[in-house]
Amino acid sequence: MPEEMPIACTLSAAELSTRVGEMSALGREALLDARSDEGSARLAFADAAGVRERMDAIVAAESRCCAFLSMSVGREPGAVVLTIEAPAGAGPVLSDLVDAFRGAAPLVRPALQGAEDPLVGR
Repeated sequence: MPEEMPIACTLSAAELSTRVGEMSALGREALLDARSDEGSARLAFADAAGVRERMDAIVAAESRCCAFLSMSVGREPGAVVLTIEAPAGAGPVLSDLVDAFRGAAPLVRPALQGAEDPLVGR
């Protein structure tokens, strides 16, 4: 039986701040639509110059620090689409990612700040 991957992010607080900034900037510039539920999200971005490349870079980076998430990037007419699937128990992380692209996420979730933060690496 395969082991479940732990729901944990390996980024430091500083790295998380940088990543959220990258997501927020891309969202401000190109986000068209964001829909999510407890276990998945679908975000559509304008298919403008550089958007796919920036999204691919964010997804590659996120797959290294949050390997418990399944992320894929595709194209639809006029849009670059990011799909994120999260395992049970990872709803708050999924919600934070969507909020980051919307420009609404705190740099570190207030309830998780400090040494007790299970989502941020040390």
